[in-house]
Amino acid sequence: MKITVIGGGSTYTPELVSGFIRRRASLPLGELWLMDIDAERLRVVGGFAQRMVAAAGSPFKVVLSGDRAAALEGASYVVSQLRVGKMPARREDEYLGLRHGLIGQETTGVGGMANALRTIPVVLDIAADMRRLAPGALLLNFANPSGLVAESLARHAPGLPFVGVCNIGITAKMSFLSIWEELTGEKVEPDRAELDSLGLNHLTWHRGFRIDGKDVWPQLFPAILERESARPAAGAGAAGGATQAVAGAAPAGAKGAAGGEWDRDTLETLGMVPNYYLQYYYYTSRKLAEQSSWPPSRAEAVMAIERDLLALYSDPKLVEPPPELMKRGGAWYSELATHVIDDHWNDRGRVHIVNVRNDGAVPSWPADWVLELPAAVDRRGARSLPARPLEGAPAGLVAQVKAYELLTVDAAVKGDRRAAREALLAHPLGPEADKVSAFLEDLLETNRKHLPRFFA
Repeated sequence: MKITVIGGGSTYTPELVSGFIRRRASLPLGELWLMDIDAERLRVVGGFAQRMVAAAGSPFKVVLSGDRAAALEGASYVVSQLRVGKMPARREDEYLGLRHGLIGQETTGVGGMANALRTIPVVLDIAADMRRLAPGALLLNFANPSGLVAESLARHAPGLPFVGVCNIGITAKMSFLSIWEELTGEKVEPDRAELDSLGLNHLTWHRGFRIDGKDVWPQLFPAILERESARPAAGAGAAGGATQAVAGAAPAGAKGAAGGEWDRDTLETLGMVPNYYLQYYYYTSRKLAEQSSWPPSRAEAVMAIERDLLALYSDPKLVEPPPELMKRGGAWYSELATHVIDDHWNDRGRVHIVNVRNDGAVPSWPADWVLELPAAVDRRGARSLPARPLEGAPAGLVAQVKAYELLTVDAAVKGDRRAAREALLAHPLGPEADKVSAFLEDLLETNRKHLPRFFA
């Protein structure tokens, strides 16, 4: 088996390598190709990866390459974790939002739109190369914004097996298991539990939890409420708390994001736990106020973390991921990626929260929408499972954001400024109507070198 990682110079890569080492008994991995356009990062991260594998007894070979075609040729699986424009582009996205009084986060709001316009054409090029060089290979996309990229693959990469992957679902699952153990004293292995979560990537609501097929949400949800009620209400500046994890991986180190900080009334009204990124919609003024404290923005904080990590990775004696990697975020990333590959290769049919086509799982929504929901993973791919529809306010928000997503995909593929303006009009976190054109020009000029389709 050959597995290729596009963006192999990422500081996340050592965690992924650890996951493949742990699964060496069930995955017949022969070659792990790490491909990156940044030769120096690839040298540092790839060298560390090679030392890790050697220290584990060399169960597979790690190949470093700057040649995408060579890396893709003959691959069984491709993991995409690229960032077009690297971290400086993410910083530009954040400050683009700040100077217009809008949310600049890398996946949510106008920052996420800029990221999507840069990323979608590149991932679609990779998909075209895969159809030619690695027919039948499964693409696991982690590149943000993951849901928008998955939507573009579903519509513009016909026949390509893909799954959009995000660590929020598995992070929530592991956090719920921890709460369950505290509540009952029972330690439950993750494979015995299933999370019921539905929505779009970074726009999901967790609304059920089963252990050995039994619904334990009636016992679990009150425990989450009690944890919240024991803390100050949202916006009061509480630190720590349970919901940072259960809401889905608040960005580590982000100012004002130390806790989930959901107020009890919101949780009781919903009867569900929103993932962390819904704070940008539910508590927009608070998130805008946090931006006003920059620098450092989250991108700037991550850039500092990555400098330290790369210095650690350069140590020839280091053969295991250092604890400092947890500052980068992405908890359970390698567990999810390698689990999905394992279940696909070995035809296990286990259930994961991933981004795939609806295909009738939620009959009230179009079958061709990409949703984030439970899916069974086996040799046929990742297949969405029947899901109880969202109702009321969450359903309305999903419809509005999906309209934005579809327009953004169209704009990215065609370089269509009108579609981009309409996407901004559709987005709940977009600019006011009379400011859309000026904002879009700023976005396009800021990203001009990465958006040739808009300047043809």
